[in-house]
Amino acid sequence: MHTYSGQSYNLINFRLPLMRRLSGITLIEILLVVAIIGIITAIAVPSYQNYQYQAQVTNAINDIKSLDIAIGNYEYDNRGSLPNSLSDVGAGNKLDPWAHPYQYLVIPTGKVKGPSLVRKDKSLHPINSDYDLYSMGQDGKTVAALTAQASHDDIIRARDGQFVGLASDF
Repeated sequence: MHTYSGQSYNLINFRLPLMRRLSGITLIEILLVVAIIGIITAIAVPSYQNYQYQAQVTNAINDIKSLDIAIGNYEYDNRGSLPNSLSDVGAGNKLDPWAHPYQYLVIPTGKVKGPSLVRKDKSLHPINSDYDLYSMGQDGKTVAALTAQASHDDIIRARDGQFVGLASDF
């Protein structure tokens, strides 16, 4: 027992209520922390996935622009002759950010009879007059018409190189 200002206190009894208040976490506090972590995760994960997808699209656009320059250099060096494949410009094994090979197709001059692999806009007109160069996008699927659902995520070169971007934006 200790005496303070004329009153006596038992130190063990005095500290015991304080220890009881600090000794544990309540279930409500745990649930509150879990709920906050869940809310932050629900916001952060989709934002990160969108950021990651946009970075992949940007990488594919930059790759196509680089390939376009390499094809242009080849054409200049070979007196207007386009390469037969991307291997001719040293990019035969180049993969897009989704691990699919880039697609390259020289557009033949004159009329093409029957179904064609040439990429087409909403009016079914070819989007290029020299060659098609594109990535099949995240799903790895594509069809010639850009209006088809399978082509919406493709990264394309259009208007003979004046546009490079998502097919859905063209």
